[in-house]
Amino acid sequence: MRKSSAAAKNLPPRSPRKKRALVKEDEQLYLVNKFGNGRTDQVLLPYNPLPKTFFSSRIPSPFPQSFIYRGSCENFLWHAKRQQQKFDLIFTSPPYNLGKPYTNYSDDRDLDEYLEWQEGIITDCVECLEEKGSLCWQVGNYISNGLVVPLDIELHPIFKRASLKLRNRIVWHFGHGLHCNRRFSGRYEVVLWYTKADDYKFNLDPVRIPSKYPKKKHFKGPKKGQVSSNPLGKNPTDVWSNDDGAIEDVWDIPNVKHNHAEKTDHPCQFPVGLVTRFVRALTDQNDAVFDPFLGVGTTAAAAAMWKRRFFGCELNKEYFNHARTRIELAANGLLQFRDPDKPIYQPPQISSEAIAS
Repeated sequence: MRKSSAAAKNLPPRSPRKKRALVKEDEQLYLVNKFGNGRTDQVLLPYNPLPKTFFSSRIPSPFPQSFIYRGSCENFLWHAKRQQQKFDLIFTSPPYNLGKPYTNYSDDRDLDEYLEWQEGIITDCVECLEEKGSLCWQVGNYISNGLVVPLDIELHPIFKRASLKLRNRIVWHFGHGLHCNRRFSGRYEVVLWYTKADDYKFNLDPVRIPSKYPKKKHFKGPKKGQVSSNPLGKNPTDVWSNDDGAIEDVWDIPNVKHNHAEKTDHPCQFPVGLVTRFVRALTDQNDAVFDPFLGVGTTAAAAAMWKRRFFGCELNKEYFNHARTRIELAANGLLQFRDPDKPIYQPPQISSEAIAS
């Protein structure tokens, strides 16, 4: 009988494979370890549930410290304007009009109708934005009969009419997605970052990344021989990548697919790591962060994780419940997410000779 590789090398047998799950019962949170041999164990975690008033299908007056609304963003924004509620950061990823299977929303509109709908929401968002605040709209491409329409190009005139000022057009690159047959496969989306005023919040130090040459020195002048780079790291550029463990010219953050640590049943979920950098750079602790298309709560979870107040709206009851759980986990430091600075896995290279054999 053929021996296992462990036995052949006189290695101790492997322990049963373990899977972890977080289970919430009676406002208590348990970490459940499930082993391959059928055994399970439960560990009670330190967990403080958020106030129930933070999550509701009714809009209170005044707004609580943080609030997630199960309903339309149009209704939420109407109340926010009426109560003069302001936000320091508005970050969202609206539907791209691709016919995705959302509940209570048609994702297959005429392009002009879609842009008119977006303009109404953007106009209301701008009215609720603090004077020193930022608005970030994360979008991809609208595809119609094989034709590609970049939504950032279509939406920019709307932001311009609202007197917003474009600070960056950031390219988010990812490695996985649908494969195309009659054009090159799309592997990027865009984040448009706007501000109301020239005097806006921007905290660079919390989001600095390792310098490519941290020991590089001045070679002439009065500082000759001194290290020329900032000891805290360098400024991420507007295209983020993750080569050699340091973010370079492309924000290369894996998108949320089947085996991703953050995956839920939402069809277009973006990763916590994408919004985290904006939350840390564009807000301070206790600032208000709002997402009008909350989905499963990624923006609010990132805000809670970094001690910001969070606001958002979601029509779908199932996504709303997912969002509540994820936000509470994030507020307690228990949310599982992929560190955006973690090096991306590179599979071993196989030679052409090995493939041929």
